[in-house]
Amino acid sequence: MPSSAPRTAHPLPRTLRGALLSLLALAAAAQAQAPGDDGFLAAMQAAERGQPVPPAMTGHPAAAWLELAALRRNLDTLPLAQGQDFLTRHAGAPVAEVFRESWLRALAKRQDWAGVRAAWSPSISNVALRCIELDARARTGTTDAQWTRDAQAIWRSSGTSLPDTCDAPLQTLSARGGLDDALRWERFDLAVAAQDVAIARGIARGLSAAEQPLATDYAAYLQAPHARATGWPKTARSRLVASHGLARLAKNDPLGAEAQLPAVATALGFTEEDNGRVLYQAALWTVASYLPDSARLLARVPASAYDERLHEWRAREAMARSDWPAALSAIRAMGATQRAQSRWTYFEARLAALTGDPATAERLYRDAATKSDFHGFLAADRLGQPYALCPWDFAPSNEAKTRVATDPGIVRAMALYRIERPIWATREWSAALERFDDEQRRIAVLVAQENGWYDRAVFGLGRQPDETRLYALRFPLTQQALIEREAKRHDLDPAWVAAEIRAESTFNPRARSPADARGLMQVLPSTGAAVARRLGRSWGGAESLYDPETNVALGTAYLREKKDMYGKPYVAIAAYNAGPTPTSRWLAQRPDMDPDFWIETISYRETREYVARVLAFSVLYDWRMYGRAAKLDERLRGVGDARQTPFACPTP
Repeated sequence: MPSSAPRTAHPLPRTLRGALLSLLALAAAAQAQAPGDDGFLAAMQAAERGQPVPPAMTGHPAAAWLELAALRRNLDTLPLAQGQDFLTRHAGAPVAEVFRESWLRALAKRQDWAGVRAAWSPSISNVALRCIELDARARTGTTDAQWTRDAQAIWRSSGTSLPDTCDAPLQTLSARGGLDDALRWERFDLAVAAQDVAIARGIARGLSAAEQPLATDYAAYLQAPHARATGWPKTARSRLVASHGLARLAKNDPLGAEAQLPAVATALGFTEEDNGRVLYQAALWTVASYLPDSARLLARVPASAYDERLHEWRAREAMARSDWPAALSAIRAMGATQRAQSRWTYFEARLAALTGDPATAERLYRDAATKSDFHGFLAADRLGQPYALCPWDFAPSNEAKTRVATDPGIVRAMALYRIERPIWATREWSAALERFDDEQRRIAVLVAQENGWYDRAVFGLGRQPDETRLYALRFPLTQQALIEREAKRHDLDPAWVAAEIRAESTFNPRARSPADARGLMQVLPSTGAAVARRLGRSWGGAESLYDPETNVALGTAYLREKKDMYGKPYVAIAAYNAGPTPTSRWLAQRPDMDPDFWIETISYRETREYVARVLAFSVLYDWRMYGRAAKLDERLRGVGDARQTPFACPTP
């Protein structure tokens, strides 16, 4: 609980600033001792083109990766001895494992099975590669009892499609009598649980003549439930298939699945678990769109089938109808751990206040307000108290920093990242972190940030609870002058813009999403071109979005368009993530709902969490940039000249 005299939280502790400056000097010194990045990049590009690598690069800390780049060009013809020599010279290093993965595939393509066995490492867990090794053993005459056990383990490992490389060894296993009906049924049950119709059909075809008809009918039901199911044997497998078949149907036709359930359940003797499996999916896929039958279907789900997700949806469904007592009951039905999350503590307080229990509301608001997150900040606003923030003044010794900054794996990781080989850099980084203790891991994040690799805080911190307090590392800040300039140009809150960048790219100017959104603010090329046209600005093409100046200029302009279109920042944030069509639908469904309830009842999980995350991040970037924050309940509504609130660290 916060004390009556909270300690003030400062933007960036002096000792941490000193640590960052000291590390900068270390990084600069390390770079001065090694060949420059331009030379390393040129050498890498030469190796990838099959051109000679300059002799001066042979002494580079990451020279092995240059050799790898050259070898990968000719894997189909690379002599076995040369590949094995590379593995031997770099044994245990990430570069060897990256090479081994490509080398095994190339050897299998060449059908060099002895080469596969020579290059194999028992530490490999990749299923596709494990199947290549199984195939190599079979083709070199080693189909012993251990081979059979290994192949059967692959068969049992998944109810969904296995990699193509598994086809040959599994065919061999079958031909050798290693796949009896019991094993086939075992994987069939896994396929049913995964609701994978194609795999279930394929397994059914391999069963004996006596078993095949029923399995085929089971697979047909999984694809499209039919009336023949009521005549099936009254067994656990029949119930499994029938319940999963109806659960699969419920995702597209909840009411249809519900209607078919009684007859099948009676004929096969469904258990509560079987009924719950169907009713759970019917309720989930109804409530996710807030359809009229949501509350009724939620009430039909047995308590034993409820999990955290369905408990949340029950609360949201009641909120969407403004049924405050029902929403409060739904939260109080959650398990203790879920209910104690700041999100649900805040909403339990909010709903207690709305249902006439201000004393309980105040107590719960105080609990929630100890958290440095979206709902914690909202709770603090309700109480009129400072935001909870307890930054960790992380100050490792110079000796410790030097050891990490000069660790060979970290040096290689940073060199690879700086020349834009992030996948290889990550392999080196991950291998180094496996060797590091907790303090070294935290220092490694500092080193990465000094090299411009900002997302390492996302992946490198959080193993210890207190690491959430490393705000200066978790919320990097670059391009501040650019952010402030473009925010001012478009009359936006600069902390909001910084928060968008943190949520979208973690300040990686080269970030690119599967949808082809690019750069700091993850602008789609089509959006960038359209915004540039509306601004009367020349368009430099998709590649120009990797330039921070261009990206932030276009991203902030687009964000301003969303704010003008929807009026409120929280709605603009939703539209920035989800697009206009769903945002307009959510507004039409709940036009007058308070912002906190509106955000919580967004039907897309990604967008719901994104809006809360960006708004919380905006508070933390206010702290990073200015040492205070606009009150969140006013910021999200776009109140001009929002009141400011300080930060304080609650005492235990």
